[in-house]
Amino acid sequence: MTTGLEALLDAPFEGDLDASHHMFRAACARFVRDEVAPHAHAWEEAEALPPDLWRRAADAGLLGPTFPQALGGGGGDVLHLVVSTEALVRGGSVGVAAGLGSLEIALPPVLHLGTPAQQAALVPPVLRGERVAALCVTEPGAGSDVAGVRTTARRAGDGWALSGSKLFVTSGVRADLLVVLARTGPDPHVGLSFFAVDKATPGVAVSRALQKTGWRASDTAELAFEDARLPADALLGPEGAAFGCLMQTFVRERLLLAAQGHAIAQVCLEDALAHARRREAFGRPIVGFQVVRHKLADMATRTLAAKAAVYRAAARLRDGACLPAEAAAVKNLAGDVARDVSHEAVQILGGMGYMRETRAERLSRDARLLSIGGGTREVMNEVIARALVDA
Repeated sequence: MTTGLEALLDAPFEGDLDASHHMFRAACARFVRDEVAPHAHAWEEAEALPPDLWRRAADAGLLGPTFPQALGGGGGDVLHLVVSTEALVRGGSVGVAAGLGSLEIALPPVLHLGTPAQQAALVPPVLRGERVAALCVTEPGAGSDVAGVRTTARRAGDGWALSGSKLFVTSGVRADLLVVLARTGPDPHVGLSFFAVDKATPGVAVSRALQKTGWRASDTAELAFEDARLPADALLGPEGAAFGCLMQTFVRERLLLAAQGHAIAQVCLEDALAHARRREAFGRPIVGFQVVRHKLADMATRTLAAKAAVYRAAARLRDGACLPAEAAAVKNLAGDVARDVSHEAVQILGGMGYMRETRAERLSRDARLLSIGGGTREVMNEVIARALVDA
């Protein structure tokens, strides 16, 4: 029987999903129930995922749901990716979603710029869970402003020599395939190129594994490239073609982060409601107190708004119509909602909300990254403002 919460937060979006989405959602739910939820807390504490998790996720069909079937993907649309994100967040660790999902931002440059031979060599092993892919863009001195990238690739004989460093690389410790943004010319934008780099290349090293407030189950690294010699076919697409591709990848990444946001909010709301029904104070369940009931009502209202915005933007991205400013706005909205709803959930859970074993506690820490990762909230506001003022 549909509950009031399901009717409010799930039923309005059923019409956006077809039979393939529902089948995929069921597969994701089984995987999370059996493979993620029982272990999420331990993985968070260990700050690492088991090495065979990618292969198990691939066997369950979770890796690359939107990538071409010819390359081993699911052949679905971006709503399949939203569905899998919702399911993985329900497992209680956004770090799991981030670790398994690093390919979602690492492989698009290969698909958009790579030759058929490069795609056939690089993509299928990642989608089979045999290799892990990571996108390397941010640097110690260049984050949201990618025009400030200083990692360089210069021609060396028949190939390239790569030098520089990258910071905050999701899956950077575990990754085998690195998709690296490097400067090949002086122009801030046209001088940027993407390279597919095998992690085992001499001159490529993990400088350090980074310890984070949230997303703890996913590894994050600082990487160093010291005159790493790459073959000629490491270059993806024409030299200087990276910037436009990166902007498209950012739209996808920001929508993915927004999906994490509304999923965090919904899971935290569910946990807060369940606790409020169980927990008694002054002789009755605390859900009977108006202050708690109205808090839950506000949490549900904001979660519904964020979910509606994400689903609309996902449908528009599927149709090729989602603009960068729209993705930025949805990311900001969903990030704010995740932060506020998870905060209120911890408050309703009281002492248990402050315990690391509690799903709401973990997700409240994970939510903090959403206003930083994929472009800070302030940069997103500038993207939105430019679309308004410069149109």
